[in-house]
Amino acid sequence: MLGIDGGVEIRQMKVCNRSIRVATRPSNDSLPPLVIMNGSRCSVEVLVPLLKALDPATGFVCFDPPGIGESPRPSRPYLLPEISRMVNALLADLDIPVADVLGVSWGGALAQHFAFRHRSRCRRLILVSTGPAPFVRPSWAILREVVAPRRFDPVRGREVAIQLYGGKLRDDPDLLDVFKGLMTNDGGERYQQFAVLGWTSLPYLRLIRQRTLVLHGSDDQLVPPFNARLLARLLPNAQLHLVPDGHLALVTSAQEIGPVIDAFRAAS
Repeated sequence: MLGIDGGVEIRQMKVCNRSIRVATRPSNDSLPPLVIMNGSRCSVEVLVPLLKALDPATGFVCFDPPGIGESPRPSRPYLLPEISRMVNALLADLDIPVADVLGVSWGGALAQHFAFRHRSRCRRLILVSTGPAPFVRPSWAILREVVAPRRFDPVRGREVAIQLYGGKLRDDPDLLDVFKGLMTNDGGERYQQFAVLGWTSLPYLRLIRQRTLVLHGSDDQLVPPFNARLLARLLPNAQLHLVPDGHLALVTSAQEIGPVIDAFRAAS
């Protein structure tokens, strides 16, 4: 279990011929559940700090993408629209007609596509540490580290992660310990990278009409804050909230971010 109060259920579900691990908790208020689309390589356990920081009445749905955590690796690569359809089918199977959608990093790309293609099922949109394309205005030094195997090295990995993610990790590298054992590298990440190959939301951003909260770390080195400002400018009903942290702000600044998300979802 996730170690969160309130009747969390974790199960394997067959959705669109894929077996995925899903964690759910029913809503105890009038708001629809929050569907959380996680970042690259991250299992649902990574989200525990955020889930604990949210209002305890918050219902949620989160899952391990194919090949990540306890979701089996698929037999072939997939593209973002396939996973977007899978999430829509998952919500239908869970009898959830409408939800608020939060996507972080890689999951932010998925959330944008979902809000556009399945708009009737998405009430509000929350985009965290993400952009309108995989890399917009990246540092070439950072981009090299993204594709280099050094970030998986047990010795150099910690140093590279601090360089990649920035924020509170600079002063407190031990914050990385929350991710220990929860970020996999068994090939599933390569499928995630392939899924966003050539993807961009720029052609349809102005067609995403849901009220949107854009949350971003002001010291995000992996996805520079320019991406957040661009999203907030192009999305018709968006508001921008910068956090004094880096790319992992959703976890390392969960206590500050949780109330911001609660207030956004509850606003009339």
